[in-house]
Amino acid sequence: MTDWPPGWASAPLREICAINPRVDKNSIDTESVVSFVPMPAVEAGTGKIDVSETRSFGAVRKGYTPFRKGDILFAKITPCMENGKMAVVPDLVSEHGFGSTEFHVLRPADGVDQRFIYRAVSNRAFRFHAEHNMTGAVGQKRVPATILEEHQIGLPPTNEQRRIADRIETLFDEIDRGVASLRAAKGNIDLYRQSLLKSAFEGRLTADWRAENREKLESPDALLARISEERESSHKRGLDDWQKAVDKWRKGGEKGRKPARPRRAAHFEVKTKAPTDVATSTPRHWLWLSLFELGQVTGGLTKNPSRNALPRKAKYLRVANVYSNRLALDEIMEIGLTEDELRKTRLSTGDLLFVEGNGSIEQIGRVAIWDGSVPSVTHQNHLIRFSTNGLLSSRFALYFMMSPIGRKLVTAQASSTSGLHTLSITKVGSLPIPICSPAEQAEIIGTLDDRLEAAEALDAEIEASLARAEALRQAILKKAFSGELVPQDPDDEPAQALLARIRASRDGDATTKPRTRARRPASATVPR
Repeated sequence: MTDWPPGWASAPLREICAINPRVDKNSIDTESVVSFVPMPAVEAGTGKIDVSETRSFGAVRKGYTPFRKGDILFAKITPCMENGKMAVVPDLVSEHGFGSTEFHVLRPADGVDQRFIYRAVSNRAFRFHAEHNMTGAVGQKRVPATILEEHQIGLPPTNEQRRIADRIETLFDEIDRGVASLRAAKGNIDLYRQSLLKSAFEGRLTADWRAENREKLESPDALLARISEERESSHKRGLDDWQKAVDKWRKGGEKGRKPARPRRAAHFEVKTKAPTDVATSTPRHWLWLSLFELGQVTGGLTKNPSRNALPRKAKYLRVANVYSNRLALDEIMEIGLTEDELRKTRLSTGDLLFVEGNGSIEQIGRVAIWDGSVPSVTHQNHLIRFSTNGLLSSRFALYFMMSPIGRKLVTAQASSTSGLHTLSITKVGSLPIPICSPAEQAEIIGTLDDRLEAAEALDAEIEASLARAEALRQAILKKAFSGELVPQDPDDEPAQALLARIRASRDGDATTKPRTRARRPASATVPR
């Protein structure tokens, strides 16, 4: 049993708050204007609430949750509850307001500070408890009213409740100012990253380097000659690998399909200027080519039940494993495949992986480099692979695809009037990319590596500071609800006397008793 400070008492919320109190709707004119609060009007985690929307009482008389100034709204449905959509109701346009059916309402009794109750039910510890006691189907789980009703809290004297609430607000205001500064700094880092990448692929990042290293620059004709040579070498390597696969196929009794002969790359079209749909310019000795012209663009394996019967298994990457410039390899699944499929789709260190489809245009085409950390890994068809012929650095290509210029080209390829955003082998292969001499590529990569690594370190420190700020909030609340945040005043009326008055005044008051409604299936209701 908790040892409360002097003057405190232990009480379940049902004793000090009316849970979902009723309202006499017959006393309200149907033409009256009332405040209306849909779920989006309550901000997650901050206690901010927008009560500016109004409706006629007749429009909300049925099927909405009533409340009044000073009540606490508590989102009961997932994920709103876990995200902290709770707030104290401010002034309304009339005595009563109405809102989403997915709110529980807590009405503190006289002598109970609504801010104290708000902090008691919105803090992370209580939300964790409520989350693990939800009922209903997945995606429509709700916190039963009984979880609120039975929740036991330490109740201080009225004056101490106010001192605690005031102190929490003062300390949280200070934390909020610090968090706002941190988030502004984080936003500036994001802007810096984008500005740095844009500068790199407009040639400005290496302007001084070029002036000091003219002998390392290559003319467009020399660069084209090297590209052609690399294409021929790559094609020859492909033919050699194919011949080995054919020999193995024959020695194995010609089982399965004969390995397909690699095709010679098509003639490429060289451009010296950026595509017209991106407002940028590059140094005169840079060239623009498509990914098709600088390497191989291939698809992956389609997952189907018949693969389970194949004896050969290999690990394969899914969309869930690939993020922007980051691989998530905690969980890599296996798939059945043939030897020929493994030969065609096995990833090599330095391969770029593009996410082929996503509901968000911001996430389409996110790209990462395969690091070779797991041997004999293949990939699913929702990841498109680009393997460079050698003259274009994989890391150079990665940084370009992450830049504002590259992202604009990717999203233009993925745009769709149907609302679905997808890429394909053809679309990825057709993406234009600038290319310069290997020496300049190396200089750009080295500079970006150093500066972006410094930005990442600063970003990580900001994230750690934000985590510390949240931990500090929780520590303040823990002290508040254990009686350690403010000193006790022996002259305050004890909470036991407050409880006795609340019990006496509540007896016979019908409006403070919880409503009872016919239970409906959880899946039958939707937040309004």
